[in-house]
Amino acid sequence: MMGGMPSLTRAEATARAATVTVTGYRIDLDLTGTGDTFRSRTVVSFDAEPGASTFLELEPVELLSATLNGAAVDASALADERLTLEGLAAGNELVVEGVMRYSRSGEGLHRFVDPADGRVYLYAQMFLDGARRIFPCFDQPDLKAPFTLTVTAPADWIVAANGELDGEPVDGVWRFRTTKPLSTYFASLIAGPYHACTDEHDGIPLAIYARQALAEQLDEQSAEIFTITKQCLDRYHEIFDVRYAFGHYGQAFVPEFNFGAMENPGIVVFRDEYIFRSAVTDGEREQRAMVIAHEMAHQWFGDLVTMAWWDDLWLNESFAEYLGSRITAEATEFADAWTTFAMQRKAWGIRADQRPSTHPVAPDDVSDTALALLNFDGISYAKGAAVLRQLVAYVGDKAFLAGLNEHFAAHAYANATLADLLEAISRSSGRDLTAWAGLWLRSAQVNTVRAEVERAEDGTYAQVTLVQTAPDDYPTLRPHKLFAGLYDHGADGVVTLRKRVEAELDPERDGGRTVLPELAGEPVADLLLVNDGDLTYAKIRLDEASADAVPRILPLLDDSLARAVLWSSTLDSVTDGERPVAELVTLVLAALPVEREVVVVEDVLRTTRALVDRYPAPETRPAALELLAQACDRLVAAAEPGSSRQLAGVRGLVGATTDTARLRGWLDGEAVPQGVAIDDDLRWLILYRLVVLGAAGADAVEAQYEADRSAFGEQWAARCRAALPDADAKARAWDYLINDPDASNRLLEATAQGFWQPEQLAVVSPYAERYFTDVPQMLARRGGMSGERVAVIAYPSVVVAPETRRLAAELMASPDISSIMHRVVTDGDDDVRRALLARG
Repeated sequence: MMGGMPSLTRAEATARAATVTVTGYRIDLDLTGTGDTFRSRTVVSFDAEPGASTFLELEPVELLSATLNGAAVDASALADERLTLEGLAAGNELVVEGVMRYSRSGEGLHRFVDPADGRVYLYAQMFLDGARRIFPCFDQPDLKAPFTLTVTAPADWIVAANGELDGEPVDGVWRFRTTKPLSTYFASLIAGPYHACTDEHDGIPLAIYARQALAEQLDEQSAEIFTITKQCLDRYHEIFDVRYAFGHYGQAFVPEFNFGAMENPGIVVFRDEYIFRSAVTDGEREQRAMVIAHEMAHQWFGDLVTMAWWDDLWLNESFAEYLGSRITAEATEFADAWTTFAMQRKAWGIRADQRPSTHPVAPDDVSDTALALLNFDGISYAKGAAVLRQLVAYVGDKAFLAGLNEHFAAHAYANATLADLLEAISRSSGRDLTAWAGLWLRSAQVNTVRAEVERAEDGTYAQVTLVQTAPDDYPTLRPHKLFAGLYDHGADGVVTLRKRVEAELDPERDGGRTVLPELAGEPVADLLLVNDGDLTYAKIRLDEASADAVPRILPLLDDSLARAVLWSSTLDSVTDGERPVAELVTLVLAALPVEREVVVVEDVLRTTRALVDRYPAPETRPAALELLAQACDRLVAAAEPGSSRQLAGVRGLVGATTDTARLRGWLDGEAVPQGVAIDDDLRWLILYRLVVLGAAGADAVEAQYEADRSAFGEQWAARCRAALPDADAKARAWDYLINDPDASNRLLEATAQGFWQPEQLAVVSPYAERYFTDVPQMLARRGGMSGERVAVIAYPSVVVAPETRRLAAELMASPDISSIMHRVVTDGDDDVRRALLARG
């Protein structure tokens, strides 16, 4: 919450929905003024119980006027960002005029001045409760209404919004057609001198927008973005009976966006890092495609049918996450998207699910919007998507899709709940999903599935048992449908899949032990891979012989998804402290240089590097980091020049090496590997590593910023300044993080990313104590998504010490700690706890 603003409670939302029915918003924005404010005039039409009272959310700089049914509303009716209305009629018209403030936090109407050319860009981000910063509203998901928008803007600007343009703009006035009924948090617009590319597909007008500084890159990349968009639209139209329902399909790539993207109907908004200005890997291109597919899924899950309250957030995010991977794999060139899901997304869910802050995919109750914000995590997204993949395996794809289509037909342009969806899929599949949902959606934490092998004397399996366990404090065992694969390493050096058997783990029938009778008498395989195909959501542990064979088998496996399951199991085992980091680094050195899937390379390097930064003792970390650098060096040498694998290896090498002479040489164009271009972002990455190692100073940072005076260069410079290993630089960076409430969200994040360095413990360790005193004050001033992200990134996770945990416990015991701060510290402390255990 910001500045003591009350968070909307579920009880208040329920009472308000029983009192009012909103019939329309007519919003008129004037963006032609100077300074940090704009004018807003809104007409809200709504029906109500005669004589009742209600309130709307509103956060103006100045309330110019408010009238209800022609009578003036006293200014005292506005308090704590709520406008209270008394004596309602059956039909009501509220007219509000106000001066509103632009935002630098990525919430409300965000204003960005591009350092590249001084141009001003605006975009609206209403989620989760930011609409009040632009217009008065009944800001809860189940009070949907049509929106009619008019915007007055400077003559050289482009404006785009949810609704389609109603005629050409005249004298800078842009009028948009009335939308279908939308929840308030989907209302959006962009305004500024944006560069636009347009197209059309299957009767749907398409557009892509980006800043002028990215116009050349957008022109180059628009064909790929349009192709992905069209392929995804076609596939969604094949599986869903209801066509895309919101007219045009605009996609705006905007600066300093807090999320990856936001699914506003008609004007989906993305962070503009997805318009690539430097060389990228195929993994990053796939990520962009998956985000496009994810946001398009929301047009049905979230936009067409919206959750009634935030406890059913998963109805938005889990389905979009599942369909984003599925449709990318089925409709685009990125056919291995499920490998990416296994490596990146599901691993994110499993990590989140094991924290003390874990919660069910579908919580029983989310009491207010502040708590709702905390559930935008790996559980609501990735775990929920993995559970949906398991649901499809459980009921069958045909029944699953039939249930979804019934759900859309019943609740189009309205709201629905978990119960509504389960009833639809239960009817289509003929299976009562009540018990299934209780185990998978209403219960927290993750199971571990482990293979237990008994060998016969003749070298065959006497018995193979899959053992399912659960943590003591979350003892739920679940039904799992999965495959187990037998892989053999032949004399010719080829690994082949000999047999794959289906298993249904039914705890009611088997307890936690399920025997696989089909494997009895089979010759013992070199690798028995549990969850082959990655159909279920669980932590996977191999039998001892299979685990020992992984370094030999992994480099030779053809199936990228099987490799992903093995890598994920290994990384998770190390994260849990079951296996040492040294063993992981040795495996990386052996297997990563020959890994063919760039997504696997990138994720293994990212996760391993994070573990190497925290799990080894300071005296052993340099040796582990050197082995990681060697693995990257081998990958660079083995990869095709100019390939994604080579670029991923170069980035990993830059981040891990301590060979500063080599890095300086690359900046000067010396001994650069063939096929590698030292472009803007790679140059910054190299300079950042030199800064961390004390081999480049502030002058080099400022010189590079002068050469790259762009939005991305500005963020890189902030990150590098914070990474300078001297006391004065750290003091300046910390002061900026804590004491500048008007600073850009993205520059604050960049500063927090650069601040904590395991190479600089002597200079940063004193700030561990300051985190627990200063960051709560920062959050009280800043709040929201931006404040939470800065608090997470700025956590002193590299200060692995009992004192860090003591300070965390002290803060969490404080009675006035905010819910956001409590969640951030709970999760950060869990990382430090794990690192201490690994060191022990």
